[in-house]
Amino acid sequence: MKIDVLGREAYAYTGGKPFDAALPCVVFIHGACNDHSGFTLLARWFAHHGYGALAVDLPGHMRSGGPLLPDVEAMADWVLALLDAVGVQRAALVGHSMGSLIALQAAARAPQRATQLVLIGTAVPMKVSDALLATARDEPLKAMRMVNTWSISSTASKPGYPGPGSWLHGGALALMRRVQAAGGGANVFLHGFEVCHQYRAGMEAAAQVRCPATVIIGSADLMTQPRAAMPVAEALHAQVITLRCGHHHMGEAPEQVLAAVRAALFAPAAHAKAA
Repeated sequence: MKIDVLGREAYAYTGGKPFDAALPCVVFIHGACNDHSGFTLLARWFAHHGYGALAVDLPGHMRSGGPLLPDVEAMADWVLALLDAVGVQRAALVGHSMGSLIALQAAARAPQRATQLVLIGTAVPMKVSDALLATARDEPLKAMRMVNTWSISSTASKPGYPGPGSWLHGGALALMRRVQAAGGGANVFLHGFEVCHQYRAGMEAAAQVRCPATVIIGSADLMTQPRAAMPVAEALHAQVITLRCGHHHMGEAPEQVLAAVRAALFAPAAHAKAA
């Protein structure tokens, strides 16, 4: 689905069904140097079970026009502008990694517009080592291989996992390379890690959130380690769900992530608080 957002063309995957603004809406926000495709399973499930699903490509990523937005705050404002563009007043916000920070900030920017908040693979603050930032700047393809190794736990190392024809290591690396190549000369990979590293308003944002929240962590996550999610989870009074996976949650544990997000959005307490 192509959408005009603030005068620029943006793309959102709608789960195989036409988007209907009259339905409850859920927005899926991807991580650094990724795109909407990480949320294909979730977007399809919700689109076929009574939701309007929008799995976005952030500006400057794949099918959404650039330029790259400068920080988490600007990307959060863009998500709210996207909702305006499609005629949606309120939505559930689901973000992975960098996308979790964007979802958090959007829910804080407009508390009345967020019905539920789901943060997958989050950390507040989301610090990035100087060594990784330098490699991302000077040798982005080398940095992608490094991050790919750290993101996928050993339980997902074999070709064919989690299903026949799948290869998480190869597929994840290929996607980062495609997103980088589609960036029109910008170092999309470096940009994503820089905006995560520079974001310092997470705890202040959590204090402004008024909707029910869920935090999904991977027990073997080396990129956003489980303990790094605890302060923001406590500040949000969030339900915490731990899965047996690394940082590639949707690839390593697709059915478990879907079940966790379904539980978060369908929880009676969530509907009562959001009403």
